[in-house]
Amino acid sequence: MSNVNPDPFTTRPEIEGTFGVVTSTHWIATAVGMAALEKGGNAFDAGVATAFTLQVVEPHLNGPGGDVPVIVHDVKRGKSEVICGQGPAPAKATIAHYRSEGLDMVPGTGLLAACVPGTFETWMLLLRDYGTMKLRDVLEPAIAYARDGYPLVERASATIQTVEQLFRKYWTTSADVYLPNGEVPKPGTIFTNKTLAETYTRILEEAESAGSDRVAQIERARQAWSKGFVAEAIDKFCRTQEVMDVSGSPHRGVLSADDMARWQPTIEAPLTYDYGRYTVQKCGVWSQGPVMLQQLALLKGFELDGLDPAGADFIHLQIEAAKLAYADRETFYGDPKFTDIPIETLLSDTYNNERRKLISKEHASLDFRPGSLEGFGGVVKLRRAEGHREAVGAMGAGEPTVGRFGEVRGDTVHFDIIDKAGNMISATPSGGWLQSSPVIPEIGFCLGSRAQMFWLEENHPAALAPGKRPRTTLSPTMALRDGEPYLSWGSPGGDQQDQWITQFFLRHVHAKLNLQEAIDAPAWHSEHFPISFWPRTSRPGVLVLENRVPKSTIDELKRRGHLVEIGPDWSEGRLTAASKVGPRRRAAANPRGMQGYAAGR
Repeated sequence: MSNVNPDPFTTRPEIEGTFGVVTSTHWIATAVGMAALEKGGNAFDAGVATAFTLQVVEPHLNGPGGDVPVIVHDVKRGKSEVICGQGPAPAKATIAHYRSEGLDMVPGTGLLAACVPGTFETWMLLLRDYGTMKLRDVLEPAIAYARDGYPLVERASATIQTVEQLFRKYWTTSADVYLPNGEVPKPGTIFTNKTLAETYTRILEEAESAGSDRVAQIERARQAWSKGFVAEAIDKFCRTQEVMDVSGSPHRGVLSADDMARWQPTIEAPLTYDYGRYTVQKCGVWSQGPVMLQQLALLKGFELDGLDPAGADFIHLQIEAAKLAYADRETFYGDPKFTDIPIETLLSDTYNNERRKLISKEHASLDFRPGSLEGFGGVVKLRRAEGHREAVGAMGAGEPTVGRFGEVRGDTVHFDIIDKAGNMISATPSGGWLQSSPVIPEIGFCLGSRAQMFWLEENHPAALAPGKRPRTTLSPTMALRDGEPYLSWGSPGGDQQDQWITQFFLRHVHAKLNLQEAIDAPAWHSEHFPISFWPRTSRPGVLVLENRVPKSTIDELKRRGHLVEIGPDWSEGRLTAASKVGPRRRAAANPRGMQGYAAGR
C-alpha cells in the first residue's frame, strides 16, 4: 500500500477548514477579509473589509467610483439575494445630448462614461443590514494601506505606464497621484494614495460624530458620501472640467450631486436555473449573468460526463453554446425597469430545444445568430475588429481584460467568502479604475466608465436613458446542490466572465475536478460576438486558447472551423471559488496574474 499522494499537481492547495474561507483576486485583501472573520465578523463584514481593501491595492482594476453586483446567502434569512450596486445613468444622460456632442457611441473613458457610483452605498447597505461590525472595523485596513502604502503589483505598474502620456498631457490630476516624483512607479514600489486615505478618514470621522450606535454611524457615512462632501466634489468636477476621452475631444460630465443623492442599491431575488443536482443563481438581465444560465440550458441536451475538459468536444460544445447565448445577450438584455425582457422564454426548454439544433458537433459557426421573439429585442449592428483602433486614451477604454492574444492587461476584481455559520457572499466590484477617468483631486479617486455599455440607438433594450442601469458584464455566481447552498465563484474579465465561470462549473460538475483543479485547468474564450465596451467590435469565429491546451485538441478545433489563436500558458481569467459541504469550507484562487489567493482554517 503506497503512502504517496495520488492527487495530481495543482498550483496551490485547495484550502479546507471548518472556521471560514476567504478568496479574492489580491492576497492582501484576502488577508484583511480573513482578519475580519478572526475578529468575530461574519462573511458580510469580511466582504466589506475585503472590498474596501481591493479598491486600494488593485486601483487599476476597481475603485470607489465604480459599481458592484453582489449575491449573498444569509443563514438568518434562509435565502439567497442579489444586491444591485450598479448605479444608473445620470438624469442628464440622454441620447440627444450625446449625439449633440457629435458622438455615435458613449466614449470608453472620461466623464461622459460615468454612471452613479454604486460601491459605497452597496457596502453600507451590506454592513448595516447583514453585517455585525462597526464602520471603523471594516474601513481601517483600507485607510492604512492607502495612507502607509502597499507593494504595487506588476500589472498596476504596467497599466500606469500604458496611460502615462495621457496622464501627463491631459489628465494631470491623475499624474499627481499615479506618477509620484514624475515617474511611473516600478513594480514592488510601496505605493500610497494619501488623498483617498483622507477621504475615507473624513467619512469615518463624520460617521462617528453620530454617536456610538452602529447603524447611526453607517447612515451618517452614507450622508457624507451621497449628500455630502464626496458628492459635492464629484458634482463640481463634472460641471467645471472638460476632460479628454477616447473620442479625441474633451467633454464635460453630466453626473450631478442630485443623481447621487437620489440613488440607493436595491435587493432582488436571483435569477436561477436548475442543472441536474444544481440550482445556479445569477444576477438579473441588467447584468450579463443570464448568459451562463442560457449556456447551461443549451448544454443540458448534450452528454458532458466523462468528456476530457481539455478535449475538443468539451471546448467546442461550450463555445458553440456561448455564441448563441451571447447573441441573445446583445439582442435582448437590458434594464427590466425600462424594457420588457423575455428571460423566461430565453431559459425555457421549448426555446432551447430549438436553439440547440443550431449547434453542429462537427462545425464551428461563423454567424451571429440571436433568437427571434416577436415584439422583443433590438437590432445589433456588427462592427468587425480590423487591427487596433487608435484614439486619445484608447488604452483606458473598455473593461481592462484579456487582450487579443490572451495577454492580461488587467481585469476587474472578485471575492468569495463563507463563514462558520454558513453565510456566503460572491461579489465582483469593478469600474472607477485609474485608467477610466481623471482623478478628482479633492477625493483622490476617479469616476467609472460603465455608461459606455449603453447603445445610442433608441429602439435597443440597452439604449441610453436617464436613470437606467447599463447592462453590466459583472457577474458573481452561486449554486445550490440538492437544495443546499454549496458554491460561490466568479472571475474578472468583462465579456469573458461568463465563459470562464461556465467552464469552471462544467469542469467541476462533469469532470469531477476539485475547486483548485477546475481553476488551474487550461482555459479559453471566444471573441465571436460584440464586446460590451468601446469600440463594440466582434471577431467572428475567433477562439483564443491557452498554450497548455493539447496540440491534438487545437488541431481538431481548427479542423472544425474555429479560428484559433494561442495565448500564453496562464492567461485566461482570474477565477476564485469557495464551497460549503456540511461543516467543511473549501476555497481556491487563480495563479494567473500572480495576485489571487485563498485563505481559511
